[in-house]
Amino acid sequence: RVYDTGRQAEFAAAAANQAAQEGAKVIVGPLFAESANAAGLAVAARGLPVLSFSNNPAIAGGNVFILGSTFQNTADRLVSYAVGNGRGNILIAQGRSTAEQSGAEAISRAIANQGARLAGISSFDLTQQAVIEAIPQIAADVETSGADVLFMTSGNDGAVPFLADLLPENGVDPLTTQFVGLQRLDVPASALSLGGLQGAWFAAPDPVLADQFRIRYTDAFGSAPHPLASLAYDGIAAVGALAATGESNALGIDSITRPSGFAGVNGVFRFLPNGVNQRGLAVAQIQNNQVVILDPAPRSFGVPGL
Repeated sequence: RVYDTGRQAEFAAAAANQAAQEGAKVIVGPLFAESANAAGLAVAARGLPVLSFSNNPAIAGGNVFILGSTFQNTADRLVSYAVGNGRGNILIAQGRSTAEQSGAEAISRAIANQGARLAGISSFDLTQQAVIEAIPQIAADVETSGADVLFMTSGNDGAVPFLADLLPENGVDPLTTQFVGLQRLDVPASALSLGGLQGAWFAAPDPVLADQFRIRYTDAFGSAPHPLASLAYDGIAAVGALAATGESNALGIDSITRPSGFAGVNGVFRFLPNGVNQRGLAVAQIQNNQVVILDPAPRSFGVPGL
């Protein structure tokens, strides 16, 4: 059944209660963190799992699980790949915002967990002028620290184009210091032609599976899927896989956090006991204005990088 939350936390709580009273065993959605948290609290005493589309780890835990991709998942994958390829001295370039601060913290945790070295954090205000003015200091930080990786928390809609283009002009050699993006560097597609991003790394879902889902969706509905469509599909796929086991508590929290995870339309994923998810991601590089997969996304758990 579908329940309208009205995009407000109190409505989400009321909808979750109504669903529980009408026999729901699991809730998929809502999207926004505040509403997901409210829905989870409303049905916590009943032990109903809530699989939210949110990517905010702050609301995860207890009976609330998030389906959205997290900075931690991406940071873990990219730091692991860097260390595995002999690059473990990592400088973080971080814009001063709540989101980028969270990204920098995720990278720092990944560095600590992978036995790499945090070479430092270079921060800047998120205005064009501030980024440009910060370039010489970031370049100096790279040289002083000897960083062999520059991990950027911004995206292409923020500081990345300026960092990628201007840092080489200020002495940062991309062949010596690997540029890495926490956010997707291939979005929008026009960013692939940016000269400063040639050779940069980023993480992405399995491109083969993602293309298959896009084609199937377009064939069925006549338009390309919304970016959240894959999360909705994954949530229902997880519920379906668990229900198919026929177990009496198939949709309980212990079952939802099964270590083997689930086969999603963007690749393998699983829910961790703390409510966040772990997804199999590929490591990609921009080469000659195209995306090249350097390390394919794992198809199961228990392999390097997962």
